[in-house]
Amino acid sequence: MTKWLQTYEYRIEIQWWVVPAAALAAISIALATVSFQAIKVACLNPAKTLRSE
Repeated sequence: MTKWLQTYEYRIEIQWWVVPAAALAAISIALATVSFQAIKVACLNPAKTLRSE
């Protein structure tokens, strides 16, 4: 695999912090989305929700 990748003319080196930063960003976005949806549902009036169903 290394030999095959060395034949490419343009190569970049990925820094060590890119992978943890991407993981942290993905977890943060997921947590923010879930939290937003949970707060939005928690603020609804249950009587209005049941009446419309």
